[in-house]
Parts: sequence; C-alpha cells; structure tokens
Amino acid sequence: MEKLKTLFKAKADQAAAEIKDLIKDHGTKKIGEVQLAQIYQGMRGITGMVYETSLLDAQEGIRFRGYTIPELQQKLPKAKGGTEPLPEGLFYLMMTGEIPTEADVDALSKDWASRAKGLPEHVFKAIDALPLNTHPMTQFVVGVMAAQTESIFAKKYAEGVNKKDYWSHTYEDSMNLIAKIPIIAAYVYRRKYRGGKDVSVDPSLDWAGNFAHLLSFDQESFKDLMRLYLTIHADHEGGNVSAHTTHLVGSALSDAYLSYAAGMNGLAGPLHGLANQEVIKWIAEMNKTIGTDSPTGEQIAAYVQKTLSEGKVVPGYGHAVLRKTDPRFTAQQVFAKAHVPNDKMVNTVWKIFDTVPPILQSLGKIKNPWPNVDAHSGALLSAYGMENYEYYTVLFGVSRALGVLASLCWCRALGFPIERPKSVTTENVKAWIRGEDQIWE
Repeated sequence: MEKLKTLFKAKADQAAAEIKDLIKDHGTKKIGEVQLAQIYQGMRGITGMVYETSLLDAQEGIRFRGYTIPELQQKLPKAKGGTEPLPEGLFYLMMTGEIPTEADVDALSKDWASRAKGLPEHVFKAIDALPLNTHPMTQFVVGVMAAQTESIFAKKYAEGVNKKDYWSHTYEDSMNLIAKIPIIAAYVYRRKYRGGKDVSVDPSLDWAGNFAHLLSFDQESFKDLMRLYLTIHADHEGGNVSAHTTHLVGSALSDAYLSYAAGMNGLAGPLHGLANQEVIKWIAEMNKTIGTDSPTGEQIAAYVQKTLSEGKVVPGYGHAVLRKTDPRFTAQQVFAKAHVPNDKMVNTVWKIFDTVPPILQSLGKIKNPWPNVDAHSGALLSAYGMENYEYYTVLFGVSRALGVLASLCWCRALGFPIERPKSVTTENVKAWIRGEDQIWE
C-alpha cells in the first residue's frame, strides 16, 4: 500500500508546517475561557487538543474530514453488489483527506488481507486462559495486548530509531493491528457463543465482509450491515473517552497496541461504548414488565415515565454535543427499513423514537431529546440473530480502531508532545477565589 503511505506522509508534512506557523504566530491567543465548573465537570467543552480525522457538528453530526455520514454513504466506494460504504474508504479519507477511488480501496483491502496473516498462537492462548464467562471486551483487550509482541514501533524504539521516523513505524503497527483486529474479535465471539467453532479468513472478502464471515454470519445483507456499522462507529472527534485515551497513552510514545488497548478499556465503560448494551437491556426489561415483545406507543410512554420517575435515564437518548437526531441512527433506520422492516425489536425501537423525544422535551431541562447511534444498533444486530448483547461493544471497538489509529499516525507524523494538562487542588481553587492564589493568572 505504498501509495497510501506516501500520500499520507506528504499530507502530514504539509500540515506540520502549517501548524508550526500557527503556533508561532498565534500561540498565545486564547480559545475560549475555562470556567471553574469545567475543571470539575469532566473538562466539558474545553478546547485542548487537535484531532485531525473527524469533528462533531452539533447540527450535522460527525464529520469525517468535513464529510457528513449521508455524504460518505454517497461518495465512498462500495463492495460489488453492496449498498453501504466500505470502511477501507473511510480510513483512507481520514489518513489523507481525500475521497479514495475504487482502486485505492481495493488495494487497501488486499493489503489488510495480507497483513492479517500470521497472528501468533500465544494471542489465542492468552484469551483461552480466561474463564469462558469473562466479558467479551476483557477477552478482546487481552488478545490485543498479547499481540503487542508484534509491535514494530516498540522494537525500533528499543534499537534507537530517529524520532523523525516514529510515524512510519506507527503506521506499520496501525495497519497490522487493524488487519488483525477482526480475527481477535471474532475468535472471542466464536469461543464464547459458538463453542469454539473454527472459521478461516477469506482473503477474497473486504475487511468488514471478512469480519462478518469470521463471526459465522455469511448473509450478504449482514456483510453490508457490518460495512455500515464499522463505518459509522469509526470515529467521533478526539474528546470522547476511547479516542482521548488512545491519544493520551500514545502521547507517551506507547505503541499502537498499547494505546488502542487502553482506549478499548475506556470504551468498555457504561457511559461510553457499553451504552449500546444498556439499550437492549432496557428494552428487554420493559418488554418483561409490560408482558409483551410488541408494546404499543402508550405502553412505552408509561414505561418511559416510570424510568424517569426512578431517577434513571432512557438509554440511547441524549448527546453531549448533538442537537438533533444522530445521523448514524438515521442511517441504521434506513438500512433496517430496507432489510428487516418486520422485526419486532426494530419496530419497538422505532416506536420508542416516536415516543421518547416529546416526553423529554416536556421536561424542559434536556438540550437534546433525540436518539444517538446506540438507540438503534443493538436492535439491528439482534434482528440478524446476534442477540449476545454483551458482545456489541466489541463490534464498536473493531470499528473505532480505524479512527483512533489513523489519528495516532497523525500525532506521530506531526510530532505532538506528551499530553500533560495542569491540575489543581480544591484548596488551590478556594485560595484563588479569595484572591490569595494566582495559579491561573
């Protein structure tokens, strides 16, 4: 894949020069004002990092290099006979800022298929050493960590590589890891849910299509679902936990394996990637309470009110930045209407979509009453027979590798330093309020 690597380096050199000039000419200017509440409330809204691959638009949703989800569905190359964009195309876009040709995407698919070979046996042994009831995300991260023995960056750094070449070895690690991640993830699935069934890689398939095959789902429409799923979950700008953690750990010059594994530990949290699992659990509990798997809008409304009265949230609704329905939700809804329009769980998700926003709007306190991507993804997977909802976050993790590792390549190419924000104690804060401490002045 020399074309992609060469083009990426050219783009990175140009961007590095531009950033150097920006810092030289404008480095002392303030971007916003940090409020006291922000330092206590998760640094929410503080602009404090550069993340080249994507940006979250409050009105249009996630933009990858400026392109919205609907635009990418139109512009990115698709598999032969398929209807959804290939994730390879999105990765190429995030790396270069350019929409790839079909030939570019085909070459990248073949490159990843070639790199997928030779995953060490100790990776599978490490996973097998865990109890079968271990959460799939734990098994997945253990597999990724075990594969770290293959890190080219770690070996080259130990040999004393020039820092100008960090990007190249990070690139190779990222490409190798992305190629092998579906094998690790699918092994976890087959081990936990399919009795350890052995399935071989099909090098003739694209990256997402082969992942579906390794999961033992060979329907063409499921392969297309994986293409859509792995594209729309790939990145979400740099401030979310998985992206930021990968960036943070990578800033210490940890290799791609260590950095990505750290990000996946963040993704496994209930407030982040585990949210898609929580949506399905909530619907299952609702159906059990109501006594039907086809609840009416009135029954859903009553259960939503009960959930809110208990001081809980409706999983899959609300977003820290978005102020409209998540375009990723819409993309999945369109797919479901085309492929599984009669599935009961999917229809329940649509009824919830009709019911929940007006209720949340009536409270007058919620800025975004609309569904996010998690509100639909689990039901769509369930419609195809993947009802093992604990595994859904692993799928999310496979997709997120594209964005966080593309960003890691950019960080190394641009020579970004170790991330080290300043922290203060509450005593400092009190003294500052009294005018006795000028720590922020």
